[in-house]
Parts: sequence; structure tokens; C-alpha cells
Amino acid sequence: MFIWDACKDLTLIVLMVAAVASLALGIKSEGIKEGWYDGGSIAFAVILVISVTAITDYKQSLQFQDLNEHKRNIHLQVIRYGRRIEISIYDVVVGDVIPLNIGNQVPADGILITGHSLAVDESSMTGESKIVNKHSKEPFLMSGCKVADGSGTMLVTAVGINTEWGLLMTSISEDTSEETPLQVRLNGLATFIGIAGLAVAIIVLVVLLARYFSGHTKNPDGSVQFIAGKTSVGDAINGVVKIATIAVTIVVVAVPEGLPLAVTLTLAYSMKKMMADKALVRRLSACETMGSATTICSDKTGTLTMNQMTVVEACVGGKKILPPNDKSQLSPILYSLLIEGAAQNTNGSVFVPESGNGVEVSGSPTEKAILHWGFQLGMDFEATRSESSIVHVFPFNSDKKRGGVALQMVTPSLQPDAEIHIHWKGAAEIVLASCTRYFDINDQLVDMDEEKMTVLRNVIEDMAANSLRCVAIAYRLLDKTENIPTGEEELACWSLPEDDLVLLAIVGLKVCISSRINTIMSSLSFLESITILEGSIPCKLCIEMQDPCRPGVKDAVHLCQKAGVKVKMVTGDNVKTAKAIAVECGILGSLADATEPNIIEGKTFRALSDKEREDIVEKISVMGRSSPNDKLLLVQALRRKGHVVAVTGDGTNDAPALHEADIGLAMGIQGTEVAKESSDIIILDDNFASVVKVVKWGRSVYANIQKFIQFQLTINIAALVINVIASFSTGDVPLNTVQLLWVNLIMDTLGALALATESPTDHLMDQLPVGRRDPLVTNIMWRNLLIQAMYQVSVLLILNFQGRSILSLRHEINAYAVKVKNTIIFNAFVLCQVFNEFNARKPDEFNIFKGVTKNYLFMGIVGLTIVIQIVIIEFLGNFTKTVKLNWKQWLICVFIGFISWPLAVIGKLIPVPTTPMNNCFRRFQCGRTRRKMDS
Repeated sequence: MFIWDACKDLTLIVLMVAAVASLALGIKSEGIKEGWYDGGSIAFAVILVISVTAITDYKQSLQFQDLNEHKRNIHLQVIRYGRRIEISIYDVVVGDVIPLNIGNQVPADGILITGHSLAVDESSMTGESKIVNKHSKEPFLMSGCKVADGSGTMLVTAVGINTEWGLLMTSISEDTSEETPLQVRLNGLATFIGIAGLAVAIIVLVVLLARYFSGHTKNPDGSVQFIAGKTSVGDAINGVVKIATIAVTIVVVAVPEGLPLAVTLTLAYSMKKMMADKALVRRLSACETMGSATTICSDKTGTLTMNQMTVVEACVGGKKILPPNDKSQLSPILYSLLIEGAAQNTNGSVFVPESGNGVEVSGSPTEKAILHWGFQLGMDFEATRSESSIVHVFPFNSDKKRGGVALQMVTPSLQPDAEIHIHWKGAAEIVLASCTRYFDINDQLVDMDEEKMTVLRNVIEDMAANSLRCVAIAYRLLDKTENIPTGEEELACWSLPEDDLVLLAIVGLKVCISSRINTIMSSLSFLESITILEGSIPCKLCIEMQDPCRPGVKDAVHLCQKAGVKVKMVTGDNVKTAKAIAVECGILGSLADATEPNIIEGKTFRALSDKEREDIVEKISVMGRSSPNDKLLLVQALRRKGHVVAVTGDGTNDAPALHEADIGLAMGIQGTEVAKESSDIIILDDNFASVVKVVKWGRSVYANIQKFIQFQLTINIAALVINVIASFSTGDVPLNTVQLLWVNLIMDTLGALALATESPTDHLMDQLPVGRRDPLVTNIMWRNLLIQAMYQVSVLLILNFQGRSILSLRHEINAYAVKVKNTIIFNAFVLCQVFNEFNARKPDEFNIFKGVTKNYLFMGIVGLTIVIQIVIIEFLGNFTKTVKLNWKQWLICVFIGFISWPLAVIGKLIPVPTTPMNNCFRRFQCGRTRRKMDS
């Protein structure tokens, strides 16, 4: 298939026809022993070009297939033998029990075992956008659907192609022919260059044919090639075929088919390397768009911070307890309610091995932290859960920033009790706002007066000021008289009471130190998404957690700022916590900068008009207590101001912001499948430093393409000018068909491989972002390529016209002297490209050798090019119409190529205007048009 695609190139087809004609005429006129050289050489060169192109395309397709497999490889948790483990979606088997939460993708066909307000988006299967509620009467779940709300567990009944989704996919072939914006622009550039080359080839064809039939074209021995009435028809046709072949070859050199290949190579190479840097690219266009990013809106938890926490402070019964896991300071009722809430109001799970050692806690980072704290207080997870049954669950989400559960208490005889306990857990200040009472240390309910409320708010603020995350735990008692629904459909619509709550505790979470605590602490991300509730809830507990910056984040933020990329923190935490973390990360210079509008609360930003948001959006560095909708409003305002915006997100409700942004970055660990599906790139380690690496790779894609364009245009201009001038003046060209095909191979395939696979350097982050409409060929590139092209044209034309005298060939036989001269021109031209390939690596730097030894592919291609060139000159003269050169002539060729290096250094000292050249042309054209209109 790839060989067939390569053979479809029109210019190569024409060359193959020319090869066949040249082969037939050559054998007829010169015999098979000598007559097959010309046609055979062209045919071999064309086959070589086709083979290299096909092999390269095949290898790139394999890379893209591998990346597509990574995109589909979702990791999820399953319950096997009572233990929750993480596996690949490819390892799911019939009989697995799979927990489902908001944003998850249903990984296989199955039946619902238990569910709480579980709602599934089945639009991917049915085409209907209606959300379907799942319960005992509607228990069937289909692979590929997304969990829109609630939670539950399912039993897998079918996997792979045996699922409804699998059967559908077997009849659909995936379209992988996505074209990025850069590819579209390059196709336009290639078309323009190709048209110019075609025009030049037509002019050369007409001139050469006119000179040939008018008797002005001569053989190397001085004899006229065509004499009317004397030259045979076969010889005349052979002469015309050779002229036509030269014209077609000029088209081959002029048409930059290597440009699309270079984009494909650099995208495939970048995507593969980005995988190693913990970034999975889902959409090709995101690679290059990241190079233009001017603003990154980043989550705090897990991205800028470690997202690994443990409870370090606890305010229980209206007072702080030290240490926070000291059970003796807790009253019996308060202790019982805390343990009940920790065990039941959670999506986490606990597995205790038969040995009783090494308890495994799973769930979100916050869930794991609180469950671990419960274990430290003496909680028996399974025993506590057996004392009550879950009636209804209010799943946690980033909009509500809280989660709750209704429990039916069970009597010692295992009969349902009349009591219903409602447990809430969420952002401390939000839950506290809904509390009307609290338990004191004597298990007495005390009304929450304004003084006590102020004290507790101060506790939360003190924790937040120390970069700790606060979680409040509260509960409420209901009885059967309060119209508690009993039916499954009624329960699905029931909203848990949020008012008149009793505060149990406020706990503070901090980063883990030991590896064991580290594992449990990773659950703290839950706290990031908690919000304030309106109403009145009795208050139980406040938990304080700290989540420090990740190592290297401060340097990464500084690198972004130096590169002209503004970093904005968008977090669900309260403003004081956000402020402390922002200073620690370097987003804010100091606490003195933490004033509006540098730091703003989500509800304040939300209340502004569109115009007011646009006025302040560029000044905002931190947004605290934000909802996913606030993030969306921020992105929209930034884009209206002309920014190229990258946004990180992990929740289902982040999907609109991820979709709206120029580049959506989903979190690979904490991100839901809905968020990942809406994103362009998945950050596999949830680390902001990886986001910065993506920016660097995005800039590298653009820079590598520009390097290749500079290299290719230099060859295009030089080869075309040399052949055109030579054909006009002598009726012959110094670079013949086979030679130009070899140059074309160096320029297109090998050049693309060498220059499109350069790794990014820190120098890229010293520049401002590339604008969407910035020209592909910058003024610096024009300067570099014109200097090199002018040098090559000047030197090689001098050799073409004065080569015999300069090279001391006057006393040689004319035919031999011409062959030596043309061989030196060809050899020097190729070596100029080899030396200039080094120049193209660093268009705006003086040290062109920096890091070159680390790019083994570049060094290998340069070495291969030189070896093949030596073989061509010394051993394949019959095919390429060249002769062997002595060591002096080789030194002359090497010296001509070497001059490219000092010439490039001198050229870089020449200043260039900041206004792009195409803008100058546009202004000139507008000026001419205006003058015409005035006249």
C-alpha cells in the first residue's frame, strides 16, 4: 500500500516513462552493453526514491498505530477476590466487579449490582442525548457509555468484540488522516513552490528545445547534436527525451514533497518522545498549538502540588486535639459518629490481607487520607459498614464541592432501625455555613452561636494560611416521620437534607512523608473540589490538610514566565490556601501581590459582566473557590482577548472548559474519562512540569519544520538558478537527472529525517510564543537561506563557465574536461548541502554544533550521505555521468562546502528587521494600490 501510494506521485510517473523511453532509445542506438546506462540510472534513482519514501511512511504509520493503542489503553479499578486493584481495560474479563463513578467510561457490557443515583450517557451507542437512570428495573450497562451522575458497581458479562460497542467498532474503520493547521499551511507553501518550479521547468524545456532544433546545442567534443535533414529520427527523439527528462527533474527538485513528510516525522517523533515525558497526545494539532500557548490555566491539586496528604490537625468537639489520632480525647458518641461517617461516606475501599498486615486503602487522595485517619482512631472498616445500610448517596462533584450519604441504622438483631443518619463531608467553610449545632467534648449538642462560628472560621483561616486543606465532617439525624422516600425511583430524585447539620470535626491535611503514608495520602484531591453549602447543618469535625508544591514546579513556572507564557492557578480551595501555594510556586511574587485583581474568588469573577471580565482577566493570577463554570468563563474571556489558552482539568464538569480551550490538558491519574475524551493531551503524571515539557515540545515541532524549510529552500533556489542560467547560456545543464534525483533524496527524505527529529532545547524557552499568523519563513530564515543560496550559485556558476581554466583542465580533452568540471560542480553542490545541514540546526545561534553528538540520527544521516556520495563519485560514474576525482579535486569540493560555516557566522551578524518580509510586501502592494486610486 505504501509503495503504491509513493508511486502515485505524478512527477515520478513522468520520470519512469522517460526512463523507459531513454532505455529503449539507448539500447537501439548504442546496444545493450552501453545503451542502458541512462535509462537504467533514472529508473534506479526513481525506485530508490519510492522505496525510501514508502519505508519512511510505513514506519511513521507504525508509530501512530502505537500511539493510538496508548490512547485506548484506559486504566481502571476492578474488584477481584474482595480486593480493589488497577488494571488495563484490555485485561478486564467476564466476572469482574467494577466500581463506577461520575466521569468513568463503562469498560464492558454488564449488569448493575448496586447503584446510587446512577445515570449513564448512552448517546455514543443510541444516538439519544437523554441521560438514562440505572436501577434494578433498568440494570443493563453498555460498553463505551459514560457515567453522568451517581455511583455504583457492575458485573462484567461481555468484553471486547462481544460487547455492543465492539460489534459496532468492527464495522467502522478509524480515520487517521487528520491534517494539522501547520500541515495545511505547508501544503499551501509546497503548492506555491511547486508552481514556481513548474514554470521554471517549462521555460527551460522551451529554451533547450529551441537551442536543440536550431543547432545551437553541441556535444562535449564540439559537434552539433541536431542537423536538419541529417540527424536520424531516433537520435532526434533521444535528444528530445533527454531534454524533457531534465525539465521533469527540475520539477522534481522544485516540488518540496519533503515538507509534508517533515511535518509527519516531527509530529510522530514528538508524540513518541512526549509519551516518555508523561504526555499522551490525543489530537495531532495540539502538538503545534502548544508552541503558541500564551496562557496556562492550571489546577492546583495534584498538578502544581503533590496531591498526597495525611490528617495533621483536627478540631473535634469545638477544640483542637493533639495528636489528631488520639482516640482518648474523643467522647463515645462523637467517636462513633466520626467512624460511621468515615467508613460510609466514601468512595474508597479497604482491603485487609489474611496476615492482617499492610492494609491497602484505595480511592481518591482525600478519601484515602480520611480513611487512614479513621484507622489510626481504631476504625474497623467492615464491621462499621455492617452496622448500617446505605439508603441514598449524594455523590461528590466539583460543582457542589461536597458529598453525602443517608444511612439506615441496623439493630443488633439485624432489623432496620427507625433512625436515618445523614453524613456530609466537604470544603470546611462550606459545610460549616450549613451547621447550626456541634457536639462538645461531653457529647452534648450545643447551638452554634456567632462567637463559636467566628472561632471555627478563624481555625479554618489559620489552617489555610499554612497551606493546609480543610475538610469539615457533619451529620444530621432523621426519623421516619420526615417523609423519607422508599421507592427506587423516588430515592433517585431525593435530595439529601443540607440544613440543620451538626458539626463533628474539622480536619487539616498535609503532605505525607513516609512511603506508607504517601500511599494513603494520595486521596487528598477530594478536598480540592469541595464548596460552601448554604443552609444550616450541625457541625462535627474540621480536618486540616497540607498539599505542598511538587518538586521542580517553581522552576517550571519561572521557565514559563521567561518564555512569555502566563501561568494562572484555578483551584476549588479557599483563597487563603490558594494564595499561600501560589507564592510557594512562584505564580505570585510575594504576599504583597495577593490583592485583587491578581487574586480573585470564583463567585466574584462570575458576577462580573463579559466586558468587566475582559478588562481584568489578564491581571488575574489566582482564582480561588472556583467552579468548573468559572474556569470556562475565564477561558472564554482570555480567548476573546486574543490569547492561546491551555487548560488543565480532571473532573467531568471540566469538559466544557477543556473543549473551549485551544489546548485541553486532562489529568491521567485523577482525570475522569469524560475529561480525557474532551482533552487534546493527557498529562499522565498530573504534574505541571510535564505541562511545561509539552510547551517545549510544541515549540520544537514548529522550530524543526522551520529548520527543514530553510534547508530545503536553499537547495531549491540554488539548483533552479544554476540549471536555468546554464541552460540559457550553453544549452546544457551541469546537474543531470540522476544527480538531481540524488540531491532530491538528500533534500527531502534524508533532510526531513535529520532535521525534523531534533530534540527541544532550553533555548526555545528564551523566545516568545509563536503567533498563529506568524510567517513560516521568518526574516532570520530569509537572511540565512539567501546568503547560502547566493554563495552556492555564485561559486558553482563560476566553476561552470570558468572551471576549465580555474581547475587547470585546459590541456585535457574537451569531453573529459567537461565531465571533470561537472563532477566537481555536482560534488561541491552536495557537500555544500551537507555542511549547510549543520547551519540549519541552529538558525539563530552561533554554535551550530551544540548537542549535535546527542542526535545520533542526524549524525548517521550525514555520515550515510557522505559515504554514498563517495561511492557515487568513485564507483558509479557510468550511471551518474561523473568521473573519479583526485585528492586535490576532493579538497577543492570540501573547501567550497566548508565555507558555508564561516559564511553562516558572518551572516548571523547582519541584523534583520522585526517586521516580517511578507508584511513589507503587503504594505508595498497596498501603497501601490492607494496611489493608483488617488491618481
